[in-house]
Amino acid sequence: MSEPSNQQQKQQVQIKADEKELLGQYSNLAVIHHNGEEFTLNFIYLFPSVPQGKLISSVILSPAHAKRLLQALKENVARFEAQFGTLPEGSGPAPETNFGFVQ
Repeated sequence: MSEPSNQQQKQQVQIKADEKELLGQYSNLAVIHHNGEEFTLNFIYLFPSVPQGKLISSVILSPAHAKRLLQALKENVARFEAQFGTLPEGSGPAPETNFGFVQ
């Protein structure tokens, strides 16, 4: 049996996105939950000087994909710091952890 060609291994994936998704949305807080089956990342925008926020996006990942995301973030932060300098660990006090979702 012959090995797959290099052409077959490097298949290009086409991803469709509307303008809204391409522009992205700003989040200044991420709340992460997990159980035995999945990780849920809730990206939130906390309004300045108001005890209120808005859920921007909720992303659900398998545990294996969450670990790959962690590794990708580590690699990208290392490349960023090599180019632009070390990032501070935190720029201020952490927000309070008493959050609740309303509908």
